[in-house]
Amino acid sequence: MRLSKKAEYALRAVVAMGRHGHTRPMQIQELSEGERIPVKFLEQILLDLKKSDLLRSKRGAGGGYQLNKPAAEITLAAIIEQIDGPFVPLTCAEPASPGRCGCGQALPCGLGAVFGALQAEVAAYLQSHTVADVLAREVGATHSFDI
Repeated sequence: MRLSKKAEYALRAVVAMGRHGHTRPMQIQELSEGERIPVKFLEQILLDLKKSDLLRSKRGAGGGYQLNKPAAEITLAAIIEQIDGPFVPLTCAEPASPGRCGCGQALPCGLGAVFGALQAEVAAYLQSHTVADVLAREVGATHSFDI
């Protein structure tokens, strides 16, 4: 089970912006080069994140993208779900019609129970970890980001 490349790039871009705090917007070219993300792909990702109010943009000279709220208020779940949707490891973990599992079998489905619990744990973990948490764990963290 892997995140999509798009979600990985979104996480990397948002963390990079978190390093800058709210001091100034980052230009797409700067983010692309610093995080080694293709410019065209990054443009799409940043627009998706802006639609969800995680980022804001400024046009013109000195413009670019920056976090729309402090790094401590942006969860990893919010970023990933905006790009990939919710984490669903197996159709058995998807919501189903009453009395049936996501795979179509009558309840109880053992796989649905196990993977439903995994889905809940992953969702809770990602919801409880923020961009600020990621920045705090970076090697030699000496960031002065807004939390």
